[in-house]
Amino acid sequence: MSGLPTPSGTPGAPKLLEVRDIVTRFTTDRGSLTAVNGVSLSLERGRTLGVVGESGSGKSVLSRSIMGLLPRSNTERSGQVIFEGKEISGLNDSEYRELWGDEMAMIFQDPMTALNPVMKVGLQITESLRFHLNMSKSDAKDTAVALLKAVKIPEPEKRFSSYPHEMSGGMRQRVVIAVALACGPKLLFADEPTTALDVTVQAQILDLLAEQQRERYMGIILVTHDLGVVAGRADEIAVMYAGQIVEQAPTALLFSEMKMPYTEALMAAIPKLTDASHTRLAAIGGRPPDLINPPKGCAFSPRCPYVQPRCHEESPTLTPSPTAPEHLFACFYPIGSPETEEVRLRIAAQRLMATAPEFVAAPANTPTPAEQSPVPAPPEQTEGM
Repeated sequence: MSGLPTPSGTPGAPKLLEVRDIVTRFTTDRGSLTAVNGVSLSLERGRTLGVVGESGSGKSVLSRSIMGLLPRSNTERSGQVIFEGKEISGLNDSEYRELWGDEMAMIFQDPMTALNPVMKVGLQITESLRFHLNMSKSDAKDTAVALLKAVKIPEPEKRFSSYPHEMSGGMRQRVVIAVALACGPKLLFADEPTTALDVTVQAQILDLLAEQQRERYMGIILVTHDLGVVAGRADEIAVMYAGQIVEQAPTALLFSEMKMPYTEALMAAIPKLTDASHTRLAAIGGRPPDLINPPKGCAFSPRCPYVQPRCHEESPTLTPSPTAPEHLFACFYPIGSPETEEVRLRIAAQRLMATAPEFVAAPANTPTPAEQSPVPAPPEQTEGM
């Protein structure tokens, strides 16, 4: 019998995760803030879902809502979270604690705050092993050292006794990954796992996650603000804006036939290697909406270059693409529609006019070339010279 778990995609097997119409609100002094608004998604084992959006779009709150990591006070959550066919959204703290670690785990955004600064990293790994798997102290240490080696930390036996501040940012992030993977979770949330890391270390961390996913057959929800990060890592991408999913599709389909203007704007914000030096970075104009007092109609309408009057009055819902039912988008005038193409051509013409050299007309009294004095010929040489 294979060591891999049975794929959840087999006939009759439930999906690893199903989220149905989840809503999360926080009570603030200014009023009720809807951080996640009617999100639905699903994930199977061994696959990766990328959740992309600007800061404040609700990505991290969505992950914490699914895991049950929300504060108990001033928080309201509704909807269903179904994990391996079991409804878990109504669990209490002790029941959630049984799930955390060996069923689902999270890699937090900032390893320096995720790790206990006064506790050696080895003990932070063995803590969950002894709690969930009832390992002895010696077995837990051996497993922790093996985990540190698996996440490619040099000298794992020595680093077992190190404190977080004695490690680099990349090494601390690897320790956080080791803590998350310690009990072999089936579902892993990676919340901005490469933030504040240089490009080389980013690639190493993402490669490490992909390697561990293959070995453990995990489902991964990769949360990031960078479409470039998920382009080659995710099987499917969900783009979030103002607490809602505004576009969702398999990765290749999303990049080849993106429909949502917000997705296009995120794509345009990625720096290009082909750009000339000192090229101004493309930014999305305006700012994300106030989630306490959101604008009427489409939440992206105040910032959308293709906005139409209808967008200010009505809020679009996720609609399947006519050419690909698995491609969902929430826009009345998607990319490629006659309305957006008309605006695109107008914007292109305006840019062309703005960059064209100005034609300076000659003054009225300037003589024409025929009227101007001829260039004097060089003097004739005198004979005998």
